[in-house]
Amino acid sequence: MLFDDTYKSIASESTGTYKDKGSKFIAFAYPLKSEEQVKGLVNALRLTHSKARHFCWAFRLTPDRSIFRLQDDGEPSGTAGRPILNALLSADLTDVLIVVVRYFGGTLLGVPGLIQAYKSAAMDAIAEAKIVTKTLNDVYELTFPYLRMNDVMKIIKDEQPEVVSQSFDNDCKVQLSIRKSSLNAILHKFEKVEELSVKYLETK
Repeated sequence: MLFDDTYKSIASESTGTYKDKGSKFIAFAYPLKSEEQVKGLVNALRLTHSKARHFCWAFRLTPDRSIFRLQDDGEPSGTAGRPILNALLSADLTDVLIVVVRYFGGTLLGVPGLIQAYKSAAMDAIAEAKIVTKTLNDVYELTFPYLRMNDVMKIIKDEQPEVVSQSFDNDCKVQLSIRKSSLNAILHKFEKVEELSVKYLETK
């Protein structure tokens, strides 16, 4: 089965700026793990930039890029959150929040000007970020008697899945993070080991 088991995100926080007619737009891009983080990050910026007029944002979450939200924060509808989201879409990024902080310069920019400003600031933050490619992995737990240790470790050595945890006693347990695209081939090898049980734990 062929499918794309990779997705792109950012390694760490980055910033970008855009200026137009006295207004200054500062974009902050953050790696994001959950929607619950958004409020705290936005509130922290409100404290740091207490004189700014607007704090507009958009984010995408999950490897399949299915969760997204946007916020215009008082700007005309569709002129802020949507252009920021479009910047994330065009860069094909997920698990990322971008907040654009606007300092009003006294001159109205109009709808096209605002769309341009918010998208440009967001794109600048993306351009400054370190883009990382991540893989979609399934975590499995193997349980086997100590006598089967060599058989199991040989497969792990050959196939190189990530070892999450391991404990070796009379009954041994190993947790592996296995990339989706190589899952079937690796599990097929483990199935041939006698007295080995395999249990699915999670996808991450």
